[in-house]
Amino acid sequence: MSDRDVFEYALLRVVPRVERGECFNAGVVVYCRAKSFVAARTHLDTAKLRALDPDADIAGVRAALGAVEGVCRGGEDAGQAGGDDAGRRFRWLIAPRSTVVQPGPVHTGLTGDPAAEVERLLGLLVR
Repeated sequence: MSDRDVFEYALLRVVPRVERGECFNAGVVVYCRAKSFVAARTHLDTAKLRALDPDADIAGVRAALGAVEGVCRGGEDAGQAGGDDAGRRFRWLIAPRSTVVQPGPVHTGLTGDPAAEVERLLGLLVR
């Protein structure tokens, strides 16, 4: 029996001007069905944001990233999705959107610790 489980993850991209399509990574969402685990961690590089759009709404982008983290935590503060199970919250968060914060494609891997995987991917792919 393996001590590692399959997990899925998607990067969160900031697309300050949707019509231009330019983006950079600002977070990661990780889901592990076997552990009923979903979590997101974000890091907004404001210098990159300003380079792509000097007039970007930094507070609005931070709020959108924070909302993703909130949906992952669940509960009443996460709105309607907050009461869903981890899998449904992950699927809702990775659905394509035409907004400033967009999910990227889903990737998979194996992990023994999904919470540590969130931090590892944030450091590797975002920071």
